[in-house]
Amino acid sequence: MPRYYIGDSVMQTTRDGKDYSDTVWHTIPDFKLVNQLGQQVGWKDLKDKIVVAKFFFTHCPTICPPMTLNMKLLRDGIKSSAKVGSREAKFVHFLSFSIDPERDSVPRLKNWADRFQINPQNWWLLTGDRKQIYDLAIKDMGLLTVDGENVDSNFVHTDFFVLIDKERHIRGYYHSLKDDGSPDTAALSKLSRDVIYLSLEKDPQKKSMFAGKLELLAVVFGAAMLGLVLLFTYLRREKKPA
Repeated sequence: MPRYYIGDSVMQTTRDGKDYSDTVWHTIPDFKLVNQLGQQVGWKDLKDKIVVAKFFFTHCPTICPPMTLNMKLLRDGIKSSAKVGSREAKFVHFLSFSIDPERDSVPRLKNWADRFQINPQNWWLLTGDRKQIYDLAIKDMGLLTVDGENVDSNFVHTDFFVLIDKERHIRGYYHSLKDDGSPDTAALSKLSRDVIYLSLEKDPQKKSMFAGKLELLAVVFGAAMLGLVLLFTYLRREKKPA
């Protein structure tokens, strides 16, 4: 499984006479931003979703268009295992946070979405409060994002895609572009595989379907075995000659 990133603290515990160190991993806080459809959304709308996030802005003259194309290729390449019906991967959602929210209005984001044929069902372009966006980028995801006073060439932002699990823990950083601007196919392939791995990861907070029912299952199993023994004995008696 993909490793965890950004630990908040380490807890020392003792179990069965042994000392253990347990890392408390950073949980990305909730946000309230607006997507390309004008809807206010947050983590509550992404319950049980694996998330792939990036930061961009629509006036970007350099890496943002190829980053968006690479995310679209990634999105189109991840499919569910369904053999019939829709193979849409409903367990993963894509987020593109604008680092230029003053100019990236909802209509501007909608134009960008239409340009790249982005499906709002599983990919949101987000705008809103600048501090909230920059805090998410720098404090919570550990990415470099520098405000260049609204001058395109002065904006410094990363080409990384960030993988976030269902519990809002960071599970990976992946370059989307090589130094020459071409797609980093190796990193994107690894990201695609890691999304699938996370979709198979067991939720430690959810109990097994058998949790708390083992005693009942033992009784049912015992009764079934007793029934089989009685049935076998009865059939043997029926087969004996008179």
